[in-house]
Amino acid sequence: MRIKKRKRQNRAVKFYTACCGFRKPFRVFCCGTFVHHLVDNHITPADQVISELLGSPVKLFTTRCIIEELKRLGPSYTEALEAARSLITARCPHEELKGGDACIADIIGKTNAEHFFLATTDYGLREKFREIPNTPIIYASRNAVLLESPSPFQRSYIKKLEEERSHMSSLELKILASKGISKEETEDEQTVRRKNVHKGLEMKDKVQFKRNRAKGPNPLSCLKKKKPDNADTQQKKDGNGNSDSSKKRNRKRKRSKTNQKKEASEN
Repeated sequence: MRIKKRKRQNRAVKFYTACCGFRKPFRVFCCGTFVHHLVDNHITPADQVISELLGSPVKLFTTRCIIEELKRLGPSYTEALEAARSLITARCPHEELKGGDACIADIIGKTNAEHFFLATTDYGLREKFREIPNTPIIYASRNAVLLESPSPFQRSYIKKLEEERSHMSSLELKILASKGISKEETEDEQTVRRKNVHKGLEMKDKVQFKRNRAKGPNPLSCLKKKKPDNADTQQKKDGNGNSDSSKKRNRKRKRSKTNQKKEASEN
């Protein structure tokens, strides 16, 4: 199960980086309940745990509104308050102090333009921000920190954006109209290009690139055999004109003394 969870979380991180524009190091916005859960369950250091989860270095953020909310919760949250103060304090878009949920809603906004990972243990907040595009949610469960997979709403939102990018915008249509090109002509050109692309991707029965096979015998194998050169048959001579055979010493067979005695007795 751990391997399956790890693969699912890696797919979620790749989805947000490829489709939503999240870049490393990731920015994680921590809710007060999330900080208290980490301190209460001794999940420390928090930045190291979350970086291992996302596979990248992270920066942890909170706001002054969340710090003030932890102050009001009493002495049981003093450790969580100290941990929240050690995080980077993000600037709130509002001047007056608000509750933690309202402050998070103002910072995330409608499209999460700042590209924050939202870390919270509040189930109501998790359900609310699943309906906001480009908002990955990190939650804590007992002694583990996990990343939610993208919701169906977020996937449909990304799919809708990709379809809009494939069509021309109003500004592009105005530029084409100023040059005297109609929208119908451009759409026809796009359809022709798509057809050509699909043609190139189709499977073909015949091989597109054929090998250059030999059409006849190898011409080098048809050559006549060369006769041996006269220079090889002739005796090699040195610089003085003497042949090599004259240089060689005349060797005579040595006869044994017994054979010599036999020949002398016969004579």
